[in-house]
Amino acid sequence: MSTTPSGPPPHFPHQPIRECHRARHLHGILPVIRRFKTGHASASNFRVLAIDTPVHSTDHTMESSHRATSWSERLDIGKGVRRRVSRREHALWRDDFRIQDPIDLLRASEQSRIHGLLPLRYERMSESPFMYMRGTAASMASDVGQCPLTQLFVQACGDCHIGNFGFFASPERRLLFDITDFDETLAASWEFDVKRLTANLVLLAREKSCSRADQREIVVATVRSYAVRLRSHVVMSPLDAWYASTDSDDFIRESPDEPIRRRRIAFVEKTRQRTGDHLVGKLVDATGTVARFRHDAPNIAPMPSDGRLKKDFETVLRRYPESLSPDRQQLLTRYRFADMALKSVGVSSVGTRCGIALYVSEGGDFLILQVKEAGPSVLESQALSKPNPHHGQRVVLGQRLMQSASDLFLGWAEDNDGHHYYVRQLRDMKTSLPPAELDGPMLPRVGQLCGQTLARAHAKGRDTVAVSGYIGNGKQLADAMASFASRYADRCEKDFERFTKAVRNGTLPAANG
Repeated sequence: MSTTPSGPPPHFPHQPIRECHRARHLHGILPVIRRFKTGHASASNFRVLAIDTPVHSTDHTMESSHRATSWSERLDIGKGVRRRVSRREHALWRDDFRIQDPIDLLRASEQSRIHGLLPLRYERMSESPFMYMRGTAASMASDVGQCPLTQLFVQACGDCHIGNFGFFASPERRLLFDITDFDETLAASWEFDVKRLTANLVLLAREKSCSRADQREIVVATVRSYAVRLRSHVVMSPLDAWYASTDSDDFIRESPDEPIRRRRIAFVEKTRQRTGDHLVGKLVDATGTVARFRHDAPNIAPMPSDGRLKKDFETVLRRYPESLSPDRQQLLTRYRFADMALKSVGVSSVGTRCGIALYVSEGGDFLILQVKEAGPSVLESQALSKPNPHHGQRVVLGQRLMQSASDLFLGWAEDNDGHHYYVRQLRDMKTSLPPAELDGPMLPRVGQLCGQTLARAHAKGRDTVAVSGYIGNGKQLADAMASFASRYADRCEKDFERFTKAVRNGTLPAANG
């Protein structure tokens, strides 16, 4: 690809790295990390907890990681895992690895969804293999669980595809780029996220008519960026790693040329207008005495006034503020409830209980909250410990761990029937990457951006020294992941053909017409 960047991947943003006794372990990595001398800290400052894993784990490598406290010990533990699972083994995928049929998993998921919305879900999945993959997180989690795994745990996203990266406003009104969906988040081996992201990028590249060589180049760029950024974060102090972020200024600054820089500036300016107050006339009808949702807006439906679902949502909205900190509870009291509606979102979430609630301040300012059902994570079968029994709380805590900053109104609750939910703002400068950024020539840079964003999220949520020790400079792993992603994308295309046939013959419900 003519626009592929040469040399080491760009970093969003450049973060100062401490020069300390740990730096001598970074063979092949530090030359591509911008350094900043701050003097040598005492060794005791770097004795942090090892990989956060269940103490009852039966995996001896994990137990050793938990006992190790020094940075160099944990790095060596990661390197030692290579004897059990070589980095080249991550290239492996064969169809006989599969133990669960994707169609069966889709049918099983229907039991907990609103049946009237299932045709919409399958219609969206039928658009392309790329869109199909977005709706099959459970199938891929099952498949990756049968591949060689290091069992080096991170706080995983669980559904790490390109559509779940995007921009949103921080509480300080910075426009941040980060992972944006955490419905499946759970502590799990790091490979689940990296393999899902790379296979998804290959399917997107094929949709953009990229050659096989270009597809491989995109994955290599993504994985190398992940490895380099992960290593840079494990060298930082815990606080530096916690506060690291990528914002719109970084996004603009890393533009490869002037036309793209101008395009990104325009995109950022438009995104900053995506707030509740700018939904008047699109999602909200404010012409009457009381503001209401427009039910003719895309993907919006009126909430049945006398149904059980409405009562359940009212219960959730009444209980949810208890999960907020007192200052944010106080802020929420400055808005009054005005209306509620059903809203279908995304691909994999279609059919779950999802609604939106409209609040209005005394001055007529709008706040729109999304109420979204949370079910068991697709990674639960891979977990070594019992997950949080409240799935809404699991989503919220995972999001707070992984994101560089989270929504002011992020919280959780449950209804009287035991359904779990999480609540967040529907639209607060939230948007995905613009289509122009997903053109074929731009995909290596997109992969780099998402790879280093994922690394920052993994490093923020858990101690990832051993993971970085295992991966090293990322060259071997990148080659292996490129082979895996291509093979798994081939499998997804075959699955997509079976899926569309199942929709046509009525095995799966289809939309009328």
